[in-house]
Amino acid sequence: MEQVIELLKDKIYQIPQVLLFHYRMLGMTDQEFVVVLYLWNMQDSSYNPKKISNDLNLKLNEVLEIINTLSEKGFLQLSIVKINNVRSEVIRLDLLYEKLAFLIMKQEVKKEKTDVFDIFEKEMGRQLSPTEIGIIRGWLDTGCREELLLLALQEAVYNGITNLRYIDRIVSEWTKKGIKSKEDVERNRKEFRKKKENQELFDYDWLNDDTTDN
Repeated sequence: MEQVIELLKDKIYQIPQVLLFHYRMLGMTDQEFVVVLYLWNMQDSSYNPKKISNDLNLKLNEVLEIINTLSEKGFLQLSIVKINNVRSEVIRLDLLYEKLAFLIMKQEVKKEKTDVFDIFEKEMGRQLSPTEIGIIRGWLDTGCREELLLLALQEAVYNGITNLRYIDRIVSEWTKKGIKSKEDVERNRKEFRKKKENQELFDYDWLNDDTTDN
């Protein structure tokens, strides 16, 4: 009995907390989670469905189906590698690592700047990518006020262009003009409208105006 207990203590599986707490949110079933946990702790990345079947007490066709589903959901990849002129199939969990890293990144963002990122996602109608989160963080880190970012977002939404490149152009342009608040934005708009009206007045072809009294 003591030997069995020691054997159990020796075989400890690691379970990443973020995976344990969020595997269902990621769209993973309980059975898929067990298989992923098994793969996570594998010393050898070689794909051996028969061994997985024996170790987890699953039917071979169940293992094949689960692996295929996990691949379709974007949690793992099956690749062919060549070692010592011998081809073998391996399982890679890089896609899962990326999903978990993105999840952790989002959690950190929500802790520090919940409102800004939530508003961007709501207005854009989708989740922000890691690159987009990095861009918004960059704006904030360089001293751009949240108020100005949200005004730029509103401007982009109003114009029907909800991508960060366009918003970045707005922010850059406003920064050059020294625009820092809602009042500054309104003042700039009025100046722009006035300038446009004056330009149209200047360009008007008065000689061919049919509305002129004879």
